Amino acid sequence: MTQAAAPSLSTAQDESTFEFDKVTATTRSRPYFGPIFSNQDANEIDLNELIAKVKDYYSIAKVIDFLKQKNEEGRFKYKAITLQFADKLISDSAIIVQLLQEGLKENQSKNAVDGKCCSSCSNGKNKHLQEQKVWILADTSYSPCCIDEVAAEHVASDLVIHFGDACLNKIEKLSAAYVFGKPYLDHKAFVNFFEKTYKDVNTRVCLMADAPYTHHLSTLYQFLKPKYENLVYADIDYSHSIVIDANSQEREISKFVKISNRLIYGLNEEDLKKFNENENFFQEYELFHINLPESPRLLELSTKFSTITCYDSLTGGTFQGPYPSLMKRYRYMHIARTAGTIGILVNTLSLSNTKQILNTVASWIKEAGKKHYMFVVGKPNVAKLANFETIDIWCVLGCGQSGIIIDNVGDYYKPIITPYELQVALKPEVSWSGKWVVDFKEVMSLDAQEKAEAMAMAMELESETGATNTDDTDYKNDEPEFDSVTGKYVSTSRPLRRIIQHLEIDSPQADLERNGNENETTQLVKKFSGSVAIKGTVSTSAISLQNRTWTGLGSDFKNDEDDENDIDQEGAIVQEGRGGVARSYNLNRQAYT
Repeated sequence: MTQAAAPSLSTAQDESTFEFDKVTATTRSRPYFGPIFSNQDANEIDLNELIAKVKDYYSIAKVIDFLKQKNEEGRFKYKAITLQFADKLISDSAIIVQLLQEGLKENQSKNAVDGKCCSSCSNGKNKHLQEQKVWILADTSYSPCCIDEVAAEHVASDLVIHFGDACLNKIEKLSAAYVFGKPYLDHKAFVNFFEKTYKDVNTRVCLMADAPYTHHLSTLYQFLKPKYENLVYADIDYSHSIVIDANSQEREISKFVKISNRLIYGLNEEDLKKFNENENFFQEYELFHINLPESPRLLELSTKFSTITCYDSLTGGTFQGPYPSLMKRYRYMHIARTAGTIGILVNTLSLSNTKQILNTVASWIKEAGKKHYMFVVGKPNVAKLANFETIDIWCVLGCGQSGIIIDNVGDYYKPIITPYELQVALKPEVSWSGKWVVDFKEVMSLDAQEKAEAMAMAMELESETGATNTDDTDYKNDEPEFDSVTGKYVSTSRPLRRIIQHLEIDSPQADLERNGNENETTQLVKKFSGSVAIKGTVSTSAISLQNRTWTGLGSDFKNDEDDENDIDQEGAIVQEGRGGVARSYNLNRQAYT
């Protein structure tokens, strides 16, 4: 008889079972450093060479000098420093922080005082107050080109240093500095491609690039200008921002014009005069842009120049579409005219005039008799916005470079427009000039100008005829709106108009007191509870709920309740189910015997 053996309660184990998994080095392409770092394997990269390249690319020495600034009391001006990176630059963040900490530590050690000090000495007992700390903002709350004030406030930051491409919009609360970097560009390949694209040397061309590549434009312009007399180029406006190691040059102030957030140089006296007389002057120019701009930026530039060619700095070719369409924006504007509920989507909290434009947009919607809801959403996507079914159309408040959602492929369930498009849509008469404005300040100035003109016309009309344009307000409120998209008339485009005097709906309690019979008011109670009027206005939420197939628990019995023949039908007997916790349910055995 064989001896019984104990069962094996676990699988075979050896030393490898208790070893931690080792993370293998991955290839991190850095094409902006140049062709040497484009496709190198992680093991082939010389660390010292990489650190030297990072120092030069981000101008680390000048960043450290900037952080050494002190106030009048002799203390460091910036103690809590946050670094914000774009997604493609986050791999360089660890090296940058190490270099900054080494430079700041060396500077702090020089200012330290050994021995005894008085209680007020900033270098003695209060030495810890002089320490500078650095944090990395690995993710942005809103647009990556904007300063992330929300994340910086979590550590009570004194300064945000933004690395990479930026919109340079004004911010309210924090101090900010920018480091664009100095990406690599093959000038010879660029010139060859440019000459193949524009064989006619008399073509009017404007050179433009995103912020990091802008430092190449001055050199390229000097090389191409002798051959192309009508060539101009765009530079960054540094007047409102602190850009560390900016490649700005001394130029005559009167020799440039401003388009969006760029300054155009190279125009002669005659062209400068034409620009001042005609705001569409650059429709005669073709735009040659280094790298593909973000969709909002690209759409804005397409309305200012005749054609756009986007040069790929990595491959030496051009980008192929799809490009955003202005005709689709025109369609969305017409949808906004008949929309009853508008969602104000706040996609930024750092711009200096966000609150002002928010209040302005809300006032537009109220004056038009429409309903609005406000949402503050970080990095909105299709799934987030699909949760709000009641919204007919969205109006996004965001940065003009990358904070505005341009739905090129139709992924979003509801259209998304800008404040300028909403302003045009809410006018009594549609007047689309082909402009596409994303600057909040310009939108508000246009609104103030139109209100002043409307007030002047009203005063002139009243002085001449003694009548006002508000005499037929009630009549206009009753007018249905023609939807040019569907070809139908819509009566719910202004849900906030007063309608209770037209519906003449009495409350169930008032009807009960008048008739004194509760049974006679049953039908009125049902109709009143299902009405779309709340406090004299149309409830867009009630309309949306009634149009849904499933409106909540018990909605599948709605047809049975409305049928008078089934009024006496009895329902099922309510039985007690099981209770308790999942480990030990208390079953009601009598219900199953």
